[in-house]
Amino acid sequence: MEQNEKPPFRRFPAWPLILGLVLLVLQWVLDEVKPDQLLYEVPIWAQWSWLETRWTYFYLHIFTVIPVLALSFDKNVHYYKKWRYLLPAILPVALFFIVWDVVFTARGVWGFNEAYFSGWSIFGLPVEEWLFFITVPFACIFIYECLNFYIKRDLLAKAEPIITPVLILTFFSIGLFFFWHMYTATTFLLSGSFLLYHYLFEPARQRSRFYLAYLVVWIPFMLVNGVLTGGFTEAPVVLYNPDEYLGFRVGSVPFDDSIYNFLMLLGIVTLFERFRK
Repeated sequence: MEQNEKPPFRRFPAWPLILGLVLLVLQWVLDEVKPDQLLYEVPIWAQWSWLETRWTYFYLHIFTVIPVLALSFDKNVHYYKKWRYLLPAILPVALFFIVWDVVFTARGVWGFNEAYFSGWSIFGLPVEEWLFFITVPFACIFIYECLNFYIKRDLLAKAEPIITPVLILTFFSIGLFFFWHMYTATTFLLSGSFLLYHYLFEPARQRSRFYLAYLVVWIPFMLVNGVLTGGFTEAPVVLYNPDEYLGFRVGSVPFDDSIYNFLMLLGIVTLFERFRK
């Protein structure tokens, strides 16, 4: 091999992503989802009567965005100056997840309780669900930026070379073992493929900083998702087919949702960092 010749995989950095998409298409073609099995009974943390309204999902967007908007003009973080890089990072990832969402809703992997959203829908998804892929990343990347500013030391730098391969192996193992659970297989196999790409072709520091932010983000995410999955209402806002996810919940939240959010945020952070460089 000549000195300036790159190894085969290096010449084609998209191969992990294509691997994930091939596995995704294969799973979606082969798996047969039983319709009309959406689960209404889930563990309840507490019942908040003010959430028993058709505007519940809209309330969540307001509570998610308003505090971040108010703090975006902080003289240290200057989050508002990052929006020109953030919006182009959010939109393509949001489009990918919306297509995923539309397919899963049509297949009966999950659905939405009409009692808790306004009634306006586009391609079978409530308008509030479309907003989810804008407001949640907007708030989560704010936390990522705050941690980067206020915690200068890369706390997980030494652990990252261990964490990332373990996560890749775990994601692929769970995705393949639960291949006939559409939500689980899709989420874990795509996460494993994208993290493998990231491990091979993106800087390690980006991952170690992201892991720290994700650990912090997980707490408010679980609160918001706890409302959506029925932890604080008489019935869930988002309904799941019990045959298509892992079967394990943290409170009312399917564990798969945590990896779903991991994949979405890592995709946005990757584009966000690339655009602002």
